[in-house]
Amino acid sequence: MRLGPGAPKALRALNGTPILIHAVRAMAASRAVSLVIVVAPPDGAPEVKTLLDDHALPERTDFLVVPGGDSRQESVRAGLDALPPGIDIVLVHDAARPLVPVDTVDGVIAAVREGAPAVVPALPLTDTVKQVEPAAAPGEAEPVVATPERARLRAVQTPQGFDRATLVRAHESVTDNVTDDASMVEQLGLPVVVVPGHEEAFKVTRPLDLLLAEAVLARRRANDGF
Repeated sequence: MRLGPGAPKALRALNGTPILIHAVRAMAASRAVSLVIVVAPPDGAPEVKTLLDDHALPERTDFLVVPGGDSRQESVRAGLDALPPGIDIVLVHDAARPLVPVDTVDGVIAAVREGAPAVVPALPLTDTVKQVEPAAAPGEAEPVVATPERARLRAVQTPQGFDRATLVRAHESVTDNVTDDASMVEQLGLPVVVVPGHEEAFKVTRPLDLLLAEAVLARRRANDGF
């Protein structure tokens, strides 16, 4: 689990609990997850470790905090390097997605177990998408060059799931055009498959996202009776 740029956002409270803790609990909710490695900012590992120690987490899941690097790729590699032997399936999750349901986590794991080297949860797009040429100067209008077929597009979420050996190989050999870990596996020429994502697995990056996350938690509490 990676704390990306703007990591303090992941330490912001959601319903009185840091977003990071919600995200860790979301991963640990799966009985298939035995270890959660939190990749912290290079100088923030002690703070994150203290945060995890201060919050109740499932006893059946182990936790480890390691310092990350300056890029997403370096940070994920730091998490991979910290993995003990005997773990063959790896999930890479953004800490800013605190509400991913356990069914989504389990669905990703199941697809890797069935033989897919890389799996991403994703949702169909509801908006029409335009491909544009970048503006010549900030604030100028951008010319549209194409309208991709929406039915063939998906909005990708996390956790992304991988066969461990495949992900290690990708990090050892792919250095360019890295947008996410699945794209690295694509560059190896290996198949990446999509499984259904969930509308509640959105990224909390804006004040509006925080309000929506609070509403989702309130609905879950009402449905669960507490």
